[in-house]
Amino acid sequence: MAIDPALYRRLARYNSCMTDKAYAAAGRLSDAERKADRGAFFRSVHSTLNHILFADRIWMGRFTGRAYEVRGMGVDLYDDFDSLKSAHAEMCRDVEAFCDGLTADWLAGDLTWTSGQDGRTRNRPRWLILSHVFNHQTHHRGQLSTLLTQAGVDIGVTDLPFVPDWSEDESL
Repeated sequence: MAIDPALYRRLARYNSCMTDKAYAAAGRLSDAERKADRGAFFRSVHSTLNHILFADRIWMGRFTGRAYEVRGMGVDLYDDFDSLKSAHAEMCRDVEAFCDGLTADWLAGDLTWTSGQDGRTRNRPRWLILSHVFNHQTHHRGQLSTLLTQAGVDIGVTDLPFVPDWSEDESL
């Protein structure tokens, strides 16, 4: 099965756009409001943002061999919001650069890794794992959208075909 790398380039741009929107919305809350336990899986807006960055670093490290700083699952990488925002923006640039260099051959191959959670070694198609990375981001940004809405902050439009407003003639 041939997978067009253009799909992942678009998803990477969408991820960057939505990450910017998430941080802009979260930035309208006070630090205490961002860090308040709201009963979410990762407790707070702040910790959910940290988790998205954590997972992106894990997977990008597996894809590229680059050693990103990570801590355990559910452990915040950054306590300071501005530092977290800056690190996440850098990760978005890394994801975009990585996707800009993708080839159909790379996507057609397999990724083998050992899980830090259970110590098991797994092997899956790269296209599937890269799809999971973008799905994971979207899943947790959906949680953020709910948390922000409950706090009185609207993140705005999040639908892929409309964010950002790509021209009709742009390929995939």
